[in-house]
Amino acid sequence: MATIHPTAVIEPGAQLGANVSVGPYSVIGANVRIGEGSQIGPHVVIQGHTTIGSDNRIFQFASLGAEPQDKKYGGEPTQLVIGDRNLIREFVTFNLGTVQDGGVTRLGDDNWIMAYVHLAHDCQLGNHVTISNSTQLAGHVQIGNWVTLGGLTHIHQFCKVGDHVMTGMGSAIAQDVPPFMITTGAPAEIRGLNAEGLRRRGFSPERVAVIKQMHKVLYRQGLTFDAAREGIDALAGTVPEADGDVALMARFLADSTRGIVR
Repeated sequence: MATIHPTAVIEPGAQLGANVSVGPYSVIGANVRIGEGSQIGPHVVIQGHTTIGSDNRIFQFASLGAEPQDKKYGGEPTQLVIGDRNLIREFVTFNLGTVQDGGVTRLGDDNWIMAYVHLAHDCQLGNHVTISNSTQLAGHVQIGNWVTLGGLTHIHQFCKVGDHVMTGMGSAIAQDVPPFMITTGAPAEIRGLNAEGLRRRGFSPERVAVIKQMHKVLYRQGLTFDAAREGIDALAGTVPEADGDVALMARFLADSTRGIVR
């Protein structure tokens, strides 16, 4: 059975799984679904067609599933989808998607979202992402897996941030950030590899060496973007255990629409 504080408002139609708890003065809308074991703190508002998975912790004053801050939004039944085992801290705002994109704003699994973070409409976030306080993501932003966004990072709409990226505090990102990189500054610049993050995640020295070579091709040899892509493609097969990393980088560069931070 769900544990619901008597001052909470649960609208008819809301679906709460086993062992869900809802704190004082929280409001859960009619089209909200919350998976088992999730904890909803006090003064939380969850609206819209919002689906929340299992074992999430949502702290006080969060606003999830409100209408997107997009003048084109016309009340369509778009969605917010949140996965499992996420920690979502105070005063965050996650908005619904829009029909101009896929109609879904999505947060994956095992993410750590700190206070005052904004996920605008149609953002797509992967798994094991850490977002520090007061970071702001504009609409249609895509964030990969194992990404760490430093406090006060700002990301322009439609930008992509690849797997294993770290951004320094106050980074202002207006172009795509390739996997494995560290950015700092406003406007953001690439400062090197996220080598410590890769080490903590068990990357072998051989894999890291290939990733360093990709960094060198992209940022140290003065190559054009197209020539750098060819140089990265040529690394495939040189160290078989790093072929997945090379393929990840190649796909990211092929899919880039705003150009990359260089």
